[in-house]
Amino acid sequence: MRAVIHSLCVLLCWGFASVGAQTFPLKDKPITLVVPFTAGGPTDRLARDMAEALRKPLGGATVVVENALGAGGAIATQKVARAAPDGHTLLIHHIGMATMPALIRKPSFDVLNDFEYLGMIHEVPMTIVGRASLEANDYKQLSAWVATQKDKVNLGNAGIGSASHLCGLLWQSAMRTEMTTIQYKGVSMAMTDLLGGQIDVLCDQTTNTLTYIESKKVKAYAVTSNKHLSQAALKDLPTLQEAGLKGFQVSVWHGVYAPKGLPEQTKAKLYGALRTVFSDPRFIQKQEALGAVMVIDKRTDPVEHKKFVAAEIAKWTPIIKAAGVYAD
Repeated sequence: MRAVIHSLCVLLCWGFASVGAQTFPLKDKPITLVVPFTAGGPTDRLARDMAEALRKPLGGATVVVENALGAGGAIATQKVARAAPDGHTLLIHHIGMATMPALIRKPSFDVLNDFEYLGMIHEVPMTIVGRASLEANDYKQLSAWVATQKDKVNLGNAGIGSASHLCGLLWQSAMRTEMTTIQYKGVSMAMTDLLGGQIDVLCDQTTNTLTYIESKKVKAYAVTSNKHLSQAALKDLPTLQEAGLKGFQVSVWHGVYAPKGLPEQTKAKLYGALRTVFSDPRFIQKQEALGAVMVIDKRTDPVEHKKFVAAEIAKWTPIIKAAGVYAD
């Protein structure tokens, strides 16, 4: 009997030791990149590029993308905040990470304190584009037309909390006019109606607009960056600051987040894998081809990333509160 009991103890102890010895990533558990927006959009495309590139530095781990839509990004963000802090659930979010505190009346998470910040990825400038049939041929003409038409102008966006929504809010505030805002469930629907002439203008990321600008299916009027862009179809467009909207600058930045409480070893391994991906020439080329600019400054550091988001929260909260819009 003693021999049997001894054998059982050995087996049990070996089993517990094996579980304890397992290190991130677990072989039988995929790493899930949670995206708050629709498949095919810029954040989704970024996440899928990351999923492909992360497998190798994480030892061949399975990496999948999950789209969790709704409430201006809050559903996806809440999902990650409540996930086990084991490194297997990550959030890929854009500027909306900084606008949710103002857009959500009673958020069930704290953006600054319920997450491990893993650094920023890239920034994407935005473009003001209009339907091809608009008579205005440059930003000065567009600005004059908007000033006379005001709420007769239909301004599309991809939904509350989307990049196009935020850019539209800031643009109207800087123009000191209110247009009629048309909200869609995703940028592809907004772009379809812009191409069809059902809406007049849209402010969205170059990752969404560049192809249509190049094919002349839409008219491009200005960029929201603080300098001219390098792409042939965009290089002659003025910045909105040059066009007279002083201090106007919007870029859609993306960052990576994990649930609070990530073990230090797991955090270090994830951070190292992410840095490998973000310095991979193939990954960089894919992002730059769509107009994105890789972040190479101190914001790649988790501490500086968090400081930057805190500053963005302070920037966007009064604009959103003044507009009186909510995602819930």
